[in-house]
Amino acid sequence: MSGLFSSLNSAVNALSAQSRAVEIAGKNLANVNNPNYARQRVLIGSLGTIITAQGPESMGITALAVQQLRDGLLDKQVMRELSLTASYNAQQQAYQRAEAGLGQNIDGTQNSGGASSTTDNGVSAAIDDFFNSFQSFAADPTDPGQRQTLIQKTSILIDRMQLADQRLAQVSADLDSQVDTDVVSTNRLMQTIADLNGQIARLEINNPGSAVDLRDQRQADLEELSQKMPVEVRVTSTGKVQLYSKDAANTDVLLVDGSAVQGSIAFNGTQITGGASNTPLALSSGSMQGTLSARDGGVKTIRDNLNQLALQLVTSVNQAYNPTNATGNFFNPAGTTAATISLASGVTTATLKASDGGTAGDNTVALAIAQLATKKFAISGGAAIDGTFGGFFSTAVSNLGQSVAGATARATDQTSIENLVRSQRDGVSGVSLDEETANLLKFQRAFQASSRVFNTIDDLLDNVVNHLGA
Repeated sequence: MSGLFSSLNSAVNALSAQSRAVEIAGKNLANVNNPNYARQRVLIGSLGTIITAQGPESMGITALAVQQLRDGLLDKQVMRELSLTASYNAQQQAYQRAEAGLGQNIDGTQNSGGASSTTDNGVSAAIDDFFNSFQSFAADPTDPGQRQTLIQKTSILIDRMQLADQRLAQVSADLDSQVDTDVVSTNRLMQTIADLNGQIARLEINNPGSAVDLRDQRQADLEELSQKMPVEVRVTSTGKVQLYSKDAANTDVLLVDGSAVQGSIAFNGTQITGGASNTPLALSSGSMQGTLSARDGGVKTIRDNLNQLALQLVTSVNQAYNPTNATGNFFNPAGTTAATISLASGVTTATLKASDGGTAGDNTVALAIAQLATKKFAISGGAAIDGTFGGFFSTAVSNLGQSVAGATARATDQTSIENLVRSQRDGVSGVSLDEETANLLKFQRAFQASSRVFNTIDDLLDNVVNHLGA
């Protein structure tokens, strides 16, 4: 009888183990489309062996644990690639906003001359129209229509330069706001990860690695955090999970220590700080780094170029329009930036002059300003720009176009690398429908077989207890 009871107990254990395996296979199938889920396996093992009067006897099998199939190195690699992808995407979006801020679309594909083509409704076209109007005015200085056209084209140029500067300033402000938003998300994620660290530590105190669902949640949050800023995950000898960043000296800055956040991430408009001592962080990737890189790089450069253009335009035109410095300027000499450029007070269609005190029909001033369109300036000679007005702005726009094209190419290439690393990780952690279906059938058959053993032993015990000796 002890043998039958022992066999019955072994059958019960087998039923329980196979039932658990069926449950986990079903859970894997249910999460086949969950990108944050790592497939699980039931570890089935022996309960051990005991010595009986009949010799050694197995105690049966049991579900020892539920194992999560993860590769820590691949998880870290995915985090690194996600951080780089987010950085390049942020740069691409910032440069596209700056492109739109100029009021003209840029073809980032270089033509045979090496310059990028633009549309005809931006600052570049307004500069051409401005000098062409002076050329027409020089040809007929007394024509009221030419005077009116010149004032109109000048107003258009001023409006477009001011509007472009306003839009670029707004782009910079929007990028600051985006970083502020990312900082809020980063602090939320760090707190969530710290809370999960605490929950996992409590649940796994006697069974390390058992809180598989919480570990999935934490990994998902870590990957989301890595898209904001690069972090390094370390596990201490006691099992405590820590998050680190780097400062400018490549020194570790502790951000999360187990269940405690070591100071919030902050942005002061110039740099990102974090850790218990609010240490300036040297971010190498992530959306915050990409946004700031674009703001302080291409976006700032094109705005500076626009200001240089305005300064040279005001200075050169006023020198040609008022050579004796006694008869009034064309542009307001105090407005030497794209935001402040304006006509000098008193310049109207009636007061517009084609010469500096010459006779009627004299066009020396108008002709001199028209010739500025082809004059080549040099910063080395004290000018604010290099080359002609049109050439300088075309180069500035071309550089922005190349920044857009470069960021787009890097984002595309990086996305491919990220997908490749993800596919490698999916080979380890991803759920395969075919594999899980096969496992489900296997565990189902094992459960049915264990049920037959149980029923057989139950019948034998029934015969022994109720019918033997009857």
